[in-house]
Amino acid sequence: MALDNHSPSLEILVRGPEEFSLWTGPPFVNGQPGVKLEKINCVNAKFSDDGSKLMVTKSNSVISVYDCKNAKEIRSFELPNVTSAVLSPRGTYLQTFQKPSAPQEKNVTLWKMETGDPVYQHSQKHLTKNTWPAIHFSSDEATACRLATNEVQFFDGGDFSKGIISRLRVPGVAAVELSSTPGSHIAAFVPEAKGIPASVQIFASGNASQSQAIARRNFFRCSTTQLKWNHGSTGLLVVVQSDVDKTNQSYYGESKLCYLTTDGKHEGLVPLRKEGPVHDAQWSYSGLEFAVVYGFMPAKATLFDKNCNPLLELGTGPYNTIRWNPKGKFLCLAGFGNLPGDMVFWDYVDKKQLTATKAEWSVTSEWSPDGRYFMTATTAPRLQVDNGIKIFHYNGSLYFKKMFNKLYQVDWKPESPSKFGDITELIKSLDLGKVEDKKPSGQGPKTTQASTKASSANPPAQKPAAYRPPHAKAAAAIQAELLGESPGESLSKNALRNKKKREKKKAASDASSS
Repeated sequence: MALDNHSPSLEILVRGPEEFSLWTGPPFVNGQPGVKLEKINCVNAKFSDDGSKLMVTKSNSVISVYDCKNAKEIRSFELPNVTSAVLSPRGTYLQTFQKPSAPQEKNVTLWKMETGDPVYQHSQKHLTKNTWPAIHFSSDEATACRLATNEVQFFDGGDFSKGIISRLRVPGVAAVELSSTPGSHIAAFVPEAKGIPASVQIFASGNASQSQAIARRNFFRCSTTQLKWNHGSTGLLVVVQSDVDKTNQSYYGESKLCYLTTDGKHEGLVPLRKEGPVHDAQWSYSGLEFAVVYGFMPAKATLFDKNCNPLLELGTGPYNTIRWNPKGKFLCLAGFGNLPGDMVFWDYVDKKQLTATKAEWSVTSEWSPDGRYFMTATTAPRLQVDNGIKIFHYNGSLYFKKMFNKLYQVDWKPESPSKFGDITELIKSLDLGKVEDKKPSGQGPKTTQASTKASSANPPAQKPAAYRPPHAKAAAAIQAELLGESPGESLSKNALRNKKKREKKKAASDASSS
């Protein structure tokens, strides 16, 4: 069943080795996605955070930007030696990095999409995870900042002609994270130096002239950090990673999770109940709770409120990934990467597990903006075989599956969750659609109809039987008899046929001898 007329339709970006397409749905008509934009040559593609624009890198020198409403190209930039590009959250600006051809060349440029003109430029030697994007925006683009040597520079997101409007002095700063909703605070990471411990500090971005931190946490044995703000900009999760584990318990080093608040009420470690690494830590979309997967395998998963109090234990298992439903109520706990792909779907509001299933070899995973579907993908270059897409319902039942020779990228087009109805009403419409899917439509190939029936019936996944050598079949039959089972159930068809022949031959020989 389709969404109401006021809700936007879902769209999926699918990119192969040399081109991308834009699908419409789910729900899919006759079990197959519609195509809004088909086979556009590209080497990379990325949506703006609000889903209004789509940036497409068509070659090493051409970048095109599409309006997602009508899938029409609205601007094209021909930039020699461009190596990276990104859109601002609302698609107002395009930020590009070009390989410098001369020292002090201004190779980072901020382009205004409306006019196609550059509004800001600066020089940058290297492209690293901490220095790109060079300019960070809040979600409303009102606040913008840039990491420089020993300081953070702030700009007016609506008028870059003003230049740098304020500077925040932070000696030794190596990475920053601007809170996005709203952009009221900024977190800065300063690594260890000359015996001084590393630190993460929180500053108010609206008053950057005062360099007094409103929250601070020091760390020894800290190589890198992940800084994660919540929605509302009141709390910051800090995943601290060390390259060396001095306890020799892990080859991959050690990690810990800290929690800092902008009101100064909490500046300490999150109370985790199992030793081992922090695999994943994610805020819910409401910003009122967060989930953590931690500990040596089998890992443990726990939900906490914004005061760092445990709310719900999600159990233990081969997990390293948490995905929150954007509409609330549900979450997916999974084990991807080098783990076997187990997934558990939870209704965390009612504190109950919905189902457990698998999506082997998944590289990426994400909920749809309306919260009704969960998509996993196996992509290159991480995996060169078995590339494909799987889409599950919110309760873990498989809805759609498609395999590819090579698949490089799969993304939902971003939409604000507030544009869709209440999640309970969306689920009701989805359940009605599942009932309708049980009836054969009479259209499309037989394989599509068969997959639709299978997904609507949601049968449990069956693994192929293990290979059993011929000499072990008799042993299996004996074991079945000992367990009180019928020996015939454990024999193959050929074994049963041969057994009947032997019984007939024996009966005939007995009759002739008598």
